[in-house]
Amino acid sequence: MIDHSLFENTATAFSLKSDSELERAYFLFKMISSQPLVRIGTAATNFALKANLPVEGLIRSTVFDHFCGGINEEDCLPVIDKLYTKGVSSVLDYSVEGKETEAQFDNALEKILKIIHFCDEKEAMPIVVFKPTGFGRFRLYQKKTEGQVFTEQEEQEWNRIVERFDTVCKLSKEKDVEVLIDGEESWMQGAADDLVETMMRKYNIDKAIVYNTLQCYRWDRLDYLKSLHHRAKVNGFKVGIKIVRGAYMEKERERAEEKNYTSPICKDKQATDNNFNEALKYMLNHLNDMAIFIGTHNERSCYLAMEIMNTLNINKQDNNVWFGQLYGMSDHISFNLAANGYNVAKYIPFGPVKDVMPYLIRRAEENTSVAGQTNRELSLLKTERKRRKI
Repeated sequence: MIDHSLFENTATAFSLKSDSELERAYFLFKMISSQPLVRIGTAATNFALKANLPVEGLIRSTVFDHFCGGINEEDCLPVIDKLYTKGVSSVLDYSVEGKETEAQFDNALEKILKIIHFCDEKEAMPIVVFKPTGFGRFRLYQKKTEGQVFTEQEEQEWNRIVERFDTVCKLSKEKDVEVLIDGEESWMQGAADDLVETMMRKYNIDKAIVYNTLQCYRWDRLDYLKSLHHRAKVNGFKVGIKIVRGAYMEKERERAEEKNYTSPICKDKQATDNNFNEALKYMLNHLNDMAIFIGTHNERSCYLAMEIMNTLNINKQDNNVWFGQLYGMSDHISFNLAANGYNVAKYIPFGPVKDVMPYLIRRAEENTSVAGQTNRELSLLKTERKRRKI
């Protein structure tokens, strides 16, 4: 039987936090719980950074240090080691977004290759991650997805993207490090899907090394998963998938309305939850052909996964099943799962403070818009503060 009060254990959840870190977390989530404050804070932070005002120290000691591992890989090592004392692995996430030049893409490639070598040396880091647009221009993926013809120059540019993907997947295979490739907006995702599948065919023969991301707030993704599974069986490769609910909902709906096409987003939160849970069930029932990374802060989905694993006698340590949450959030899920023997990894964003701010702002906005997320964090932090004072 699965203990459905598992995630109430705050002593385990916050065992790595000192009293002052606990207070900082409480203060931060209290701030984030107020939508007007998030809006004002976002505008003020953007302005201060653009105007080169001396705010980096303040950002660094508050929101940055709570949600990020550091400004570079070496910076993250103490965090990685600390998490691993509790059985929680780390996925270093170079969270610099919106780059456009070949030099920047090559730099991102070097970063990822460096992280893979890092992973090879550290047991605590079995997984690496990158975004498709970290390796090439968004517009190029979009053109490819829409079936537009490339110019000769664009063709060469696309070949360089393919080469970057291949370089990472090849090294990952050699070092036995799993590589998660993030999902992005629907109007560029088709090209990314095809490219990731090509990598799966090449590198996922014996086991899943390459993982695509299934954004379950899209109503068409369960069908995609099943058709990918069919192609994998026919062509003799394993499917690796990270399932998440999704991160671009407002943008997706606005664009669909503006361009007058059917929105790819599920009609409501319940439909998204159902989609996520169906994908979860499907994959856990086909673990012979698949590996799953369950990226969620949703307690019910975690309990469901645990129940299915229990029913199907899937070993908690089976490398084909991982749970993942973001650093700085849902510690009650991550640390309690790890304490109970499951494979758990924290996504640890890192990068220069200025470059990581778009990521941090999105996190803050997401927390205010996800019903109950911030309140849940606050109530758990409150419980732990009270427990420590007894």
